[in-house]
Amino acid sequence: MTMPSPVSAPSRTLRILAWLSFLAETIIIGTGGAVRLTGSGLGCSEWPLCTPGSLVPTPELGIHGIIEFGNRTMTGVVGVLALAVLLLTLHLAGGRRAVSRSLWSALAAILVGIAGFVVAMPFDVPAFPVASAGLLLATIVAAVLSIRSVSQRADLAVLAWIVLVGVVAQGFVGGITVLTGLNPFIVGFHYASSLVLVCVTAAFLVRMGAAPGARERAVPRWYAITTHVTSLVLAVTIAFGVLTTGNGPHSGDADVVRTGFDATLLSHIHSWPGYLLFALVAVLVVAAWRLDLPTRGWATALLAVLVVQIGVGVWQANAALPPLLVGIHMVLAALSAAAFTALVLALKRPAR
Repeated sequence: MTMPSPVSAPSRTLRILAWLSFLAETIIIGTGGAVRLTGSGLGCSEWPLCTPGSLVPTPELGIHGIIEFGNRTMTGVVGVLALAVLLLTLHLAGGRRAVSRSLWSALAAILVGIAGFVVAMPFDVPAFPVASAGLLLATIVAAVLSIRSVSQRADLAVLAWIVLVGVVAQGFVGGITVLTGLNPFIVGFHYASSLVLVCVTAAFLVRMGAAPGARERAVPRWYAITTHVTSLVLAVTIAFGVLTTGNGPHSGDADVVRTGFDATLLSHIHSWPGYLLFALVAVLVVAAWRLDLPTRGWATALLAVLVVQIGVGVWQANAALPPLLVGIHMVLAALSAAAFTALVLALKRPAR
């Protein structure tokens, strides 16, 4: 009988790049928030160019152009890190052949994007969205084919591909955001999808340090159910936070039309699930320490972040929403989501 090949451990380089990828995904939420909070959302009026004749901001655009272009540059950093993590993960999961297939797939995706651009130009339609959509579709197909071919650590391969596909999708959504004049619903979706990528990179870090293979529940059933209910409350809290910001004074540009909801009312509605979230996490922390559960570390970290988050939220509401506090609130939401992701993954352990 043929024995299965031993599972390779992630290299030190992969671990470092995975952490950098997580930090970059978190930082880009901060730079994206700076774009919105300084009214620089249309600092670059075009996409992918900054102006109709320049890739970089011109002196006439002033500080707003620099801030917006800085956020676009950060997108490139995030993409490079995501690609590097993916290639190292595929080498871990399937060796050189998996990496080679991925590179050929990447070349094919780029060619599909170029073809979409060339085909769209004669028909007087925005060529870049068509090219981006083609690139995104080709990347998804490449991801599916790649994941099916790996022999081990498919969990890490899936997470790494999700991040890269997400970065490509974020570029597409970012272009649509500019072309629609900062539609508040698209801006909100852009932020929410950035939060998802923070969670995925956090999940990659946790799974990278865990043993591969089947897993089993490591906590009581009621605790697992309470945790998943808490995840729903967290999602509702973030959703109302996005709606509140979309109707507040920081919409990215002075001429942007808000969604038409009452921002004051939304801020109160946003706080209700926020306080419920805090109460549920407090229950999880107390239970985890009393029962000596493996979730106690991440549950405690999440509770600490929520305490700071609530404090900043109350402070910013009473101080008429100063941009700096709103930006901190946005980044803390990302860290809360990341900590909660780690908490959920700690519900299970390697099967005995």
